[in-house]
Amino acid sequence: MTAQTSVPTAPAPQMPSAATGQLVHWQAPLLILVIGAFMAVLDTSIINVALPDMINVFGVDQQGIEWVSTAYTLALGVITPLSAWLGAKFGIRRMYVVALIIFTIGSGLCAFSWSLNSMIAFRIVQAVGGGLIMPAVQAMMVRMVPRNQLGAAGGIFGMAILLAPAIGPTLGGYLVEFVDWRWIFTINIPIGLIAIFLALRGVPDVAPTPAGKFDWWGAIAIATALFALLLATSEGSSWGWGSQSIVLLLYLSAVSFIFFVWWELHTESPLLNLRLFKYRTFAIANVLLMVISISLFGVLFYLPVYMQSIRGLGAFQSGYLQLLPALLTGLVMPFAGRMYDKVGPRVLVPTGLLLIALGMFFFRQLTIETAFFSIIWWNCVRSVGMGLAMIPVQSASVSEIPPMQAGQASAITNVINRLGGAFGVVIMVQLFDHYNHLEQAGYANLLQQGNVPQQNAVAAAIAKLQASGLDLAHAQAAFNALIQRQIGTTVFTNTFDIVMVIIAIALVICAVAALALKKGKVASEPGHAVMD
Repeated sequence: MTAQTSVPTAPAPQMPSAATGQLVHWQAPLLILVIGAFMAVLDTSIINVALPDMINVFGVDQQGIEWVSTAYTLALGVITPLSAWLGAKFGIRRMYVVALIIFTIGSGLCAFSWSLNSMIAFRIVQAVGGGLIMPAVQAMMVRMVPRNQLGAAGGIFGMAILLAPAIGPTLGGYLVEFVDWRWIFTINIPIGLIAIFLALRGVPDVAPTPAGKFDWWGAIAIATALFALLLATSEGSSWGWGSQSIVLLLYLSAVSFIFFVWWELHTESPLLNLRLFKYRTFAIANVLLMVISISLFGVLFYLPVYMQSIRGLGAFQSGYLQLLPALLTGLVMPFAGRMYDKVGPRVLVPTGLLLIALGMFFFRQLTIETAFFSIIWWNCVRSVGMGLAMIPVQSASVSEIPPMQAGQASAITNVINRLGGAFGVVIMVQLFDHYNHLEQAGYANLLQQGNVPQQNAVAAAIAKLQASGLDLAHAQAAFNALIQRQIGTTVFTNTFDIVMVIIAIALVICAVAALALKKGKVASEPGHAVMD
């Protein structure tokens, strides 16, 4: 969670807690802030159910349309490292309000997109606001909430992190199927205006403090490294992993990242204080957050594709099937936050990770005939695990960090959260491409073997088509098209099964690593009261 160390100077009456120097009544301001956080996270998943419509409207292929999601998530990761410096320079609430304004404007522009390129450009504008909203909300939460209630506050805030991407497919599906896909962006405009008004009236102000010199070299290096890496991983299959372009992008990313690490460890005012990774819990927690984000956003990207393209459901029906898991997440998050305040992360996080892994492992049974009840049940198991693991991991990540460095710790954690979302999509795409090619090749070899029973079955099927009135050429073409569709759907589900097992294994390994987490003792900050 992001925190700032400035001392507010506003002259309004203060009502701080005697024990912590922070807000006595923090719930209402936090709920106002959660509106903005919910909007920002919602747009990482609500877009998925509209992708098939965008493919038709913009006349592009699957690889092209993936950039609508990937560009947004990558831009979030690039802009988030700037949040700590901007919050200190201009004030956290001011940064939050400006971010809401940018996000709302970007949403309006997306609603009027006329091509794939314009949509990607406007999604980046949207992401500039969204990338600053989340760190600002977390910073204000750390400033407002007493330390011994951060888990409970995190449970409320966590609903924006997990409930929003889970509800996104249902809400997006309704808008796409019964209204128009552009309304997934238009709906942000009135909500954004309400959030801006409430923030100006009900959220305490935090005065800006000396922010130091802006780390231009660090910002350029990390932006270059992230962009080159994501471009390489996104286009590796189509350009060829051994092609000169991909190799150069990977080299550029590696060199930029190495320079970034070296520079951040030697400059006086680093963009991200990488020395914080010396704290064991902080390092482990951020690795866990990356894997959790990959499992969350990877599934949310491909499950709507299965529901709509393989099973033939409408966008709303597809989203509706994910509603119950979303509600379960919302119920579990506050419970997990309160339990963290009492027992710490060592029980909650491994249990949550194992439940996520179990849900992912269940998906290995997915076929083109799987009962929808089974899919909902598997998703519910995964969602309960998400609810148990996410907030305790985030709370534990800052538990050992000195309060004066909590802002930098949050910036790093937010970057890793964002990258997890981006790479969740990218890794799933790459795994799908790899195993899809293997499965396609296997079926092609099977068809080419031409054994006698198989030849008789093919001849009988073609004869049946001829009997319906088709000549031989058209009957053969219709049969080949039918076989290719059947192979395509079978290959998709088989590939999905394999990828789910791979992620489940990674989560089990992470559950073992989570046993090393601990709840550090974070001192209260009596000198940093916030206005009530």
